[in-house]
Amino acid sequence: MDTPHSHSREGLPPPPPGPPMEEHFTASETVRDLVIGMADGLTVPFALAAGLSGAVAANPLIVTAGLAEIAAGCVAMGLGGYLAARTDAEHYVVERRREEQETHDWAERERWEVMSILHRFGLRGQPLQEATAAVCSDRKRWVDFMMRFELELSEPEPGRAAKSAATIGGAYAVGGMIPLLPYILLTDTHTSLLVSSAATGLALFGFGWLKASATGLPPLKGSLQTLAVGGLAAAVAYLIAKWVGG
Repeated sequence: MDTPHSHSREGLPPPPPGPPMEEHFTASETVRDLVIGMADGLTVPFALAAGLSGAVAANPLIVTAGLAEIAAGCVAMGLGGYLAARTDAEHYVVERRREEQETHDWAERERWEVMSILHRFGLRGQPLQEATAAVCSDRKRWVDFMMRFELELSEPEPGRAAKSAATIGGAYAVGGMIPLLPYILLTDTHTSLLVSSAATGLALFGFGWLKASATGLPPLKGSLQTLAVGGLAAAVAYLIAKWVGG
């Protein structure tokens, strides 16, 4: 999307001496999808397997239920991501068409809104008038400006819906297999639960660390929070299943 920030910097003087350019992390939509899919994939199947371990002592049953849950969760989460991305894209298109029409039907009002936005950024007097005229001199730039600064909407990436579905669903499936794998490889349910708990705990801790590092948050805090959420969900499921089954 062509915004006021994406135009060429031709004509600007070189930057003055100073520290290296600041690096700011902006979580991409793909990273957010990975976080959603992996977090739920690690937590929900683990809680299910732990809960069943408290009620039955049959690994084949736990594996069957776990695989069914992973398949259902993968489809549900992927479909949810797809529909959410499609809704965002459709909303953007509708709002952009409305803005384009308003620049034709209510041009003076839309110019005043541009001026109002620039005024909030501190422009006054002649610079304000000139900046408003520059923005409104090109209709595409004008609409881009309104979409970005009035509605705070960004143009969705092409093919975003399908990519979101694949990313969330795939991350959910990968995360879900980690707690279930010990029940597939081992025969004793109690041993499987212990190994699954350790493997999932390490995965949650590591995933929380990577997620926090990527977003600029304290890694240890992020790891402990992620581990606490997954552990609490599994503990609740295990205790309820134990109580009901006992």
